[in-house]
Amino acid sequence: MSRSKVEFTNRDGHTLTGALEQPDSGPARVMALFAHCFTCGKDVIAASRISSELADKGIAVFRFDFTGLGGSDGDFGNTNFSSNVEDLLDAADFLKEHYQAPTLLIGHSLGGAAALVAANRLDSIEAVVTIAAPATPSHVKHLFADQHCDLERDGQAEVDIGGRHFNIRAQLLDDLADWSSRNLVASLRKPLLLFHSPVDKVVPISEAADLYQAAMHPKSFVSLDDADHLLSKRADSDYVAATLAAWASRYLDFEHEALPDERPPVADGDVLVTEQDARFLRGLYTHNHQVLADEPASQGGTDQGPTPYDLLLMSLGACTSMTLRMYANHKSLDVKDIRVRLRHSRIHAQDCRDCETQTGQIEQLERHITFQGQLTDAEQKRFIEIADRCPVHRTLKREIHITTEGSQE
Repeated sequence: MSRSKVEFTNRDGHTLTGALEQPDSGPARVMALFAHCFTCGKDVIAASRISSELADKGIAVFRFDFTGLGGSDGDFGNTNFSSNVEDLLDAADFLKEHYQAPTLLIGHSLGGAAALVAANRLDSIEAVVTIAAPATPSHVKHLFADQHCDLERDGQAEVDIGGRHFNIRAQLLDDLADWSSRNLVASLRKPLLLFHSPVDKVVPISEAADLYQAAMHPKSFVSLDDADHLLSKRADSDYVAATLAAWASRYLDFEHEALPDERPPVADGDVLVTEQDARFLRGLYTHNHQVLADEPASQGGTDQGPTPYDLLLMSLGACTSMTLRMYANHKSLDVKDIRVRLRHSRIHAQDCRDCETQTGQIEQLERHITFQGQLTDAEQKRFIEIADRCPVHRTLKREIHITTEGSQE
C-alpha cells in the first residue's frame, strides 16, 4: 500500500492532518473513513495497522487527527463530541471533492459513537463498522470522574488519560450529557458490524449488547475474545481488518468504476479528455474506447490510471512494437515476444553527445527492446533500426505545431 500525508480545513478554519492509505495494486475498490478513539490520534497502533491491512485488500482508508490532537490545529479543550462529528463530516466532504466519497465508515471507541452519528448525515456511507464503541458518548465521563468537582467549580480541569495530560472544559460534560439521551443506531438503516472484546476493561461488552439490540438489521457482531481495548496485539488488528473486508464485500461495490457507463460522443479521429474529480483523475475517450489518466498518491492523485508521461511512453512503445512486428512478418523473421521498455527523464544537455541543444536541460526518452528469435547480427541490427521508423517516433522527432483555443459552455 502507499501512504500519503493529507491536510484539509474544517468548518472552524482549523487545518487537520490526516493519512491516506491506498492499495499499490490498482484503483481503490472502496474509500473508508476511520475515526480514532478519544484523545488517541490517527497514528494509534490499531488505526494504523487496520488501515494498512485494508489498503492491502483494496480498500483505501483516510484517518486524521481530530481538532486539537496530533498534528491538527486547534485547542483540544474547546472540542467535544459534537465537534468530533463535525470533523468527520468535513473530512467526508473533503474526500468527496478531492478523491472519492467514502462509502465505509469505521470508528474505534468514542470514534465509533461519532461514526454512528455521522453515518446518518452522510448519503455516501453505505456501511458502518464500530470497534469497542460505547452505546452512548457519555460513557467516557468515567475517565475524568475524579475531576468532576473541579470542572463544576472552575469550568475546566486537567485530566490524565492513558498517561497523557489534557485540559478539558465543562462544556464537554454538557455536550456528552446532551448526547447520552439519544439512540445512536435506531435510525441508522445501514449495514452495521460491531467488534467488541468480552474482556474490554475500558468499554464493557454490555455497551456492544445495547448497540446490537437497538440496531436494525442487517447487523453483525464479532467477538474479539481476549483483545484489549486498544487492540495492542497485531493479531487482533489483523483479524479485525480481514473480517471487516470480508463483511464489507457483501454490502459494498468492490468493482469501483470511475468512468460513467455511457461514454460521451467523440468524433472518429478525435480524443476527448474529461474531469473525473477535482484533482488529477481524467477520463480519456476516443470514438470507441475509454481509459483513465491520473497521478500517483505521492503527487496528490488517486493512482487510478497512468500519468500523462506514462501515456506518452505507452504510445511510443505501442507504436514501436507494432512497427517491429509488421517488419518481422514482412521479412518472415524468426521473432517472438517483442517487448519495449521505456523511461522518461531530464538530463543536462552537455551530457548528450548527439543533441543539438548544448545548454540547459533536455527531455530524454530511453527505449530498450528485447525479443526472442534466431537472427543474424546484420538482421538484428536492421531490426532495431526499424524502431526509429515508428510513426509516433517520427512525430516526436519532427517540429510539432500545437494550436489552442477555448470556449465557455
